[in-house]
Amino acid sequence: MNKISNILFRKGSRAISVLPDTSVLDALKVMAENNIGSVVVMQDKKFLGIITERDYSRKVVLKGKNSTNTKVSEIMTSDFPDLKPDDTVEHCMELLSDNNIRYLPVFEKKELKGIISISDVVSETIISQQQTIAHLDSYINSK
Repeated sequence: MNKISNILFRKGSRAISVLPDTSVLDALKVMAENNIGSVVVMQDKKFLGIITERDYSRKVVLKGKNSTNTKVSEIMTSDFPDLKPDDTVEHCMELLSDNNIRYLPVFEKKELKGIISISDVVSETIISQQQTIAHLDSYINSK
């Protein structure tokens, strides 16, 4: 079974972060510049939460708030299920699905190791299936 550590190894563990007093507009600019859908909110190397495009649309736009005056700390999501590098990709899929979320922080001994997105999980599943097909093809053709 593939582990979350496989995904982190492939994509890297670097997570783009902003400070909690960053304006939502500035956080959106960071996301756009990096072509990502979320940023980590950290202070003094401590994980505080994640702000996503979904948070923006639901907690700023739909509530009539101002993107310039609203701080990321006001709209970030901070309550996540536990995910560790040794957890399976299947377990991660269950957590994402059961909690209706698209991003999960990965921790090892309370240290942030990276962020896993639903896209990362889909890519890892495709890679795993391609490897299985190649292995079976090799096995069949060797006979």
